[in-house]
Amino acid sequence: MAKIKVKQTRSRINCPKDQKRTLDALGLKKMNRVVEHEDTPAIRGMVNKVSHLVTIVE
Repeated sequence: MAKIKVKQTRSRINCPKDQKRTLDALGLKKMNRVVEHEDTPAIRGMVNKVSHLVTIVE
């Protein structure tokens, strides 16, 4: 299956609790960290939920 790399580009300060939980589930704890995940609908949904905080690195 395809892989996607997700990078946190904006701060989690002043974000709602559910968005912070989503970032934790993605494995993003600090700024400019990059994590690699399988490209599944569940992961895509989490990325879409916090799309204003992360970018997809190709």
